[in-house]
Amino acid sequence: MVEKREKVYEGKAKVMFATDNPDFLIQHFTDNATAFNGKKKGIIKNKGIINNKITAKIFTLLEENGIPTHFVEVLNDREMLVKKLDIVKVELVIRNYAAGSIARRLGLEAGIEFPFPIVEYFYKSDELDDPMINDWHIKYLNLATPEELKYMVDAALKVNDILKKFFDERNIKLIDFKLEFGRHDGQILLGDEFAPDGSRLWNKPDDYVLDKDRFRKDLGFVEEAYEEVCRRICGE
Repeated sequence: MVEKREKVYEGKAKVMFATDNPDFLIQHFTDNATAFNGKKKGIIKNKGIINNKITAKIFTLLEENGIPTHFVEVLNDREMLVKKLDIVKVELVIRNYAAGSIARRLGLEAGIEFPFPIVEYFYKSDELDDPMINDWHIKYLNLATPEELKYMVDAALKVNDILKKFFDERNIKLIDFKLEFGRHDGQILLGDEFAPDGSRLWNKPDDYVLDKDRFRKDLGFVEEAYEEVCRRICGE
């Protein structure tokens, strides 16, 4: 059992704590909810507990299918032990259907299914509101090597294949989701989380929203949507 020590980082919805082992951190999930790069704030009751459960379930599934992650074990309702990462400041968004910013940018009707998944890159910078970037920007800013970027894209597409099937079996459309990666002992690992906070999940067949868009757009029944996703994914 590791010993929990000082706080080393606090994000919009998670807090990272050091441990007595320099290779590991404790990732604590809060009930804080933000949207529009932190401009809208609120609380979603028990979100931290739900996201901890969902992330553990999804990362275990991905590990079983050959995707190395930073997840080690669940410690309690709101915390998991993870490997310490040097975060690559490139957020990958994988889109199976038109929704959110891509629909606005390209003038697409929301809900249109793409014939193949679309991968987009965003620069992880709160100060700049996480702008969209491309390979040339990544090279210029020295955010990742070409080899690292290729690995992350290949891994993201494999994650998409695994999760599309997984969610489809639970009558959920995987609309889109974001992934973050980091370096640990010379290896690129999937980090952060997978939860309704960072993905779009629509019920089949009526496209009822089951993700943080309910909070973003003031659709109501936010807690109920998170609980329903957890029930279908974790069997609870």
